[in-house]
Amino acid sequence: MKRLPAELQEVDVIIAGGGSAGCIIAARLSDADPGLSILLVERGASNQNIPSISHPALFLSNLAPNGDYNITYKAKASADLADRELEVLAGGVLGGGSSINLMVYSRPQRSDFDAWSIPGWSADEMLMYMNKLETYHGSHSTGSHGQNGPMQISRGTFDSRRFQDDFLTAVDATGWHEVHDLHTMDTTIGAQAAMRYVDLEGRRQDTAHQYLFPRLDDGRHPNLHVLLQSQVKRILFDAKRAVGIEYQHSQTHTLNSVKARKIVIISCGALGSPLVLERSGIGRPDILRSANVPIVADVPSVGSHYQDHQVMCYAYKSCLRPGETMDAIWSGRLGIAQLIDRNERILGWNAVDAYCKLRPSDADIASLGPAFEKEWIKEYHGREDRPLVLVTPACGFYGDRTSIPEGQYYCIAPFSTYPVSRGEIHITGPGLEDVPDFSTGFLSDFDNIDLKQHIWAYKIQRKIARRMEIFRGEVVHMHPEFSPGSQAACIDGPAADSAYEIQYSHEDDEAIGRWIRKNVSTTWHSQGTCRMSLKREQGGVVDVNLNVYDVEGLKVADLSILPGNVGCNTNSVAMAIGEKTADIVIRELGLDS
Repeated sequence: MKRLPAELQEVDVIIAGGGSAGCIIAARLSDADPGLSILLVERGASNQNIPSISHPALFLSNLAPNGDYNITYKAKASADLADRELEVLAGGVLGGGSSINLMVYSRPQRSDFDAWSIPGWSADEMLMYMNKLETYHGSHSTGSHGQNGPMQISRGTFDSRRFQDDFLTAVDATGWHEVHDLHTMDTTIGAQAAMRYVDLEGRRQDTAHQYLFPRLDDGRHPNLHVLLQSQVKRILFDAKRAVGIEYQHSQTHTLNSVKARKIVIISCGALGSPLVLERSGIGRPDILRSANVPIVADVPSVGSHYQDHQVMCYAYKSCLRPGETMDAIWSGRLGIAQLIDRNERILGWNAVDAYCKLRPSDADIASLGPAFEKEWIKEYHGREDRPLVLVTPACGFYGDRTSIPEGQYYCIAPFSTYPVSRGEIHITGPGLEDVPDFSTGFLSDFDNIDLKQHIWAYKIQRKIARRMEIFRGEVVHMHPEFSPGSQAACIDGPAADSAYEIQYSHEDDEAIGRWIRKNVSTTWHSQGTCRMSLKREQGGVVDVNLNVYDVEGLKVADLSILPGNVGCNTNSVAMAIGEKTADIVIRELGLDS
C-alpha cells in the first residue's frame, strides 16, 4: 500500500526498511502470532514481477547510479582515489539489495563470526540461520546447507560451460584447486563452479518474493502490512523509549507518523540506518549539534567504522561464440522483449559461472613488504580460512560498450575482503533533503596495505586470464598504463606459455598502483556503521540482542551491525541477520513458548 489507512495509526511492531533483512523479519514475526500487528515501511516501490529484477540476465540495468530501483550515496572526493567522488549504491526497492544484486551465492568463513567473540553470534549459530533461509540444489556435505528454506539456490537455467571449465582449469594451473563446496565455512580456499540466488526456473530469489508476497497473498496474515514509497525520517521517543516513526511519502512529501506499541526495528542498511539514528538524536553529540538535532542518546560510534569490499574489474577478449557470453544482451543486439516473450533460458543467467577465494603464498607475503607482513600476521595468521581476495569472473563486458568493438569478452573482478581503511557517514542537517557527509575511506590506510592487496590481486587474476584457452588479449584501456617495452605490457591474441609468468618491475608496480587509485570501486557491500559490541565504550551502537545503547524499544538489524568484515558477498549475512533478529524478537515478546 502507498497510504496508511486511517485505522492503522498504531501497530505492535514497526520495521523501518524492507530490504534483505527487513522482509524476513516482517514475515517471520507475522507467522509467530496472528495477533501481532506488523508494519514494514519501505522507501522504494514494489519489486513484484518487474522484468529487470526477476530476470537475472538484466541485473546491470538496475546498477546505474540514480536508477529507479537503487539509492545512490555520493562520497566526498578523496586524494587516495585520484580526487574521485565514488558513488555507492544500495537497494531502493522492496527486497533491497536482494532485488538488484548479482545473485552470487557465497558465505562467510568460520573465523569471521568466531573472531567477533559475541555470545549468540558464533559460526555454528549463524550457520543454523543461513541453512534455515535456503533450499540448496547443489551437491554438498550433510548439514552444510539448507533444504527447506524460502530462498532457492541453484545453477539456474543457463551457463557458459566452456568459459566455466576454462576458468577453473586456469585457476588450478595457477596454484589453487577446485573444491567440492566452497561455502561450508570450513572449506574456504579454492575455486568452485558458481551457485546463484536463482531458482530452477531461472527467476531471481529476493526476500520480497520469497518471504513477503506469499504471506501478503495467502489470506492468513492479516496482521502483516507493508507501506511503500515512504522514507523514515526519524524515530519518535517518549523520553528514552522508541514509540513510533515519522516518515515522508516520496510523492506528496508530506510528513506522517505511526506509533509502535512494542518495538521499532531499523533495517535501512549500512548507509541508511546510521542516518535514521542521527536524525532521531542518537549519535555523537558534536555531529548532532552541528546538524541542529536534539540529543536523545550519546552513542558516539554511530556512522563510524564504515567498510566495504573494494573491487577492480579487468577485461579480456575471447574466442567464445556469441551465444556463450552476455555481450549480445548487454549491448542491446538481442531484443529483451523478444527474449522474455520466448522465455529464453539465458534470462536465468547472471554471467558468473565460477568463484574463487584466494590466499597468497609465503613468498608473495614477503614480497609485499614488512608492513603488509605485519598485518598478515595480525589478521590472517591462525585463520587459515580467510582469503585475501575473492575473484569473480563474468562472461561478458562490464563497462562502457562504446569503448570496444563488437565481440565476445570476459571480465575478472577481484575484491579485497578485509580492508584496513575505514570510512564514515553522518547527517549534515535534520531533514531528508540534507546531503550526508560520506567518506568511503578507500585506500586511505597509512601503510598502503589495501593498495598492496590489489596489486597482488591484479597479478594473480592476470595469470589466470592468460592461461585460459579462450584468451585473445587484454582490453588495453581496462588495464594499467604500462610503459612501452615493459614485460607487463598488454598483448593481443593468444598468450604463449612464456606470457604466464610476468616479471613486474618497480615501475610496473607503480603503474598498477596509480591505475587502482583511479579505478577502484565498490562492491556495494557496505557494513559496520552501527556496530554490535558488548559495550558502547568498545565502539558499540547495538548490544548482542541488537538493542541500541542508551534507549529502549529500538533495534538495528542489517549489515550495519557487523563488528568485523566477512569474506563473502554479503547478502547471505544480511539474510541470516534477518532470520536471527526475528528469533530474538519472538523470544523477547514471549511468542516462542
